Amino acid sequence: MMKNLKWRIGLIVVVIGLSVWAFVPPEQKVKLGLDLKGGVHLVLRVKTDDALKVETDTTVERLRDTLTRNGVAFGKVEATSSTEFRVEGIQDDAAYRAQSVDADTVYDRASEAGGYSYRMKPNVANQLRDETVSQALETIERRVNELGVAEPIVARYGAVDQILVQLPGVSDVRRAKDIIRSTARLELRLVDQGPFPSKESALQAFNNVLPPDAELLPGRSEGGGTAGTASTAYYVVKRVSAVAGNDLRNAQQSLDEFNRPAVAFTLKQDAAVRFGSFTEANIGRPMAIILDGRVMSVATIQGRITDSGQITGITREEMLDQVITLKSGALPASMDYLEERTVGPSLGQDSIRAGVTASLGGLALVVLFMIFYYKLTGLNAVVSIVVNLLILLGLMAFIPVTMTLPGVAGFILTIGMGVDSNVLIFERIKEELATARGVRAAVNAGFDRVWWTIVDTHVSSLIAALLLLQFGTGPIRGFAVTLIIGLLSNVFTAVFVSRTMFEMILSRRHPAAQTQTLSI
Repeated sequence: MMKNLKWRIGLIVVVIGLSVWAFVPPEQKVKLGLDLKGGVHLVLRVKTDDALKVETDTTVERLRDTLTRNGVAFGKVEATSSTEFRVEGIQDDAAYRAQSVDADTVYDRASEAGGYSYRMKPNVANQLRDETVSQALETIERRVNELGVAEPIVARYGAVDQILVQLPGVSDVRRAKDIIRSTARLELRLVDQGPFPSKESALQAFNNVLPPDAELLPGRSEGGGTAGTASTAYYVVKRVSAVAGNDLRNAQQSLDEFNRPAVAFTLKQDAAVRFGSFTEANIGRPMAIILDGRVMSVATIQGRITDSGQITGITREEMLDQVITLKSGALPASMDYLEERTVGPSLGQDSIRAGVTASLGGLALVVLFMIFYYKLTGLNAVVSIVVNLLILLGLMAFIPVTMTLPGVAGFILTIGMGVDSNVLIFERIKEELATARGVRAAVNAGFDRVWWTIVDTHVSSLIAALLLLQFGTGPIRGFAVTLIIGLLSNVFTAVFVSRTMFEMILSRRHPAAQTQTLSI
């Protein structure tokens, strides 16, 4: 009997020791959420129409290029909305339809006089919208991780096109917002003409009508000054990109030939092959490196280039930010900020103090009630609850789990769950004592017969907590995680720890005194 009791006491001491070691010092080992540490709360809306427009514009450019290369006569191919485009002036309908098969898989075609109109299929549009939000979510999460934020939250929020971002401990809000929202679309295109000092002079060079396969983009002028101070110039570039952002394999910090900040990038294997053929066919022509619709630099193609390139003419801060955005991948669409809330560290400290006060206050009331109602046996419950809280803190620090204000609520609820379990046990012991059974027999029967009741109540609560964890948003998930850990630790303390304490007390009594009353 004593041997069995010793290993039980030893196990409890080891568990308590490991728990204390896991969370001490708490200011270093317990991770705090946004509402306790301070930081930034953002709600963004993904402009999914942008992704539909990109798909339509890309289809228009590919169709125009295919018809031109195969000698199919047509008048005009133009996008009329984000999901529609029109083809006019078709001379040979059979030849046209043979070359436009790819467009028919994504768009519904309708005949018009001398041409066709196209509208994106509804199922394709819905799928593209959903994929756009999912891709934006993954991209933002990668960028946030590159920022080095501890325990960020990035999740869908509210409407289908909204994303919640919480960044605990972030102080430079402007930089974080710029990095998150930057689309980071990298493109390599041929330059038709430029640079021009203004939009007007660029348009005048083409009699105010740009070719259908070209567009006007702003950029830095050559030799316009140091990085960050260069004057604005304008370039007429081809619409079709030789390389796009999703062709990137990696991006890293670098220096240009003048030891100024630059971003070196490498391409994926298939893109490198395509880029090699492109540069070989355009030796001697200027090529622009375009980031987010702005010409970052222009260089003349001197020979075949395959898998690498460099963005120059930028400041050190721009270099650091562009490495983060390029490595995380391009956002599929631009975004708006629907909500922005900054939580100051002082407000977080106030929340921590309020949570600690509530926890200590609740524990004090529980101690008074248990001692008043259950006399000395109530101390057993108090020790069990305190051990439960120590184990809960230790597991949260070890896993680790971010402590939030709803998590503090789950922490306090754990106190109530511990009281509930002990009340069930104590009341059953009192019933057994009323039948004139001995103290030891009553204690053993009380624990044995209440065991399945405790399991039932905890499993039902655990199922509810798991559902909250699966379907809840950030704050609700924080509450659910704390509750789950508290339920598991409570089973251990209410049954194992509490019963061990009873056995310690009874083992000190003389065998002849085992039938005496219990202070309960």
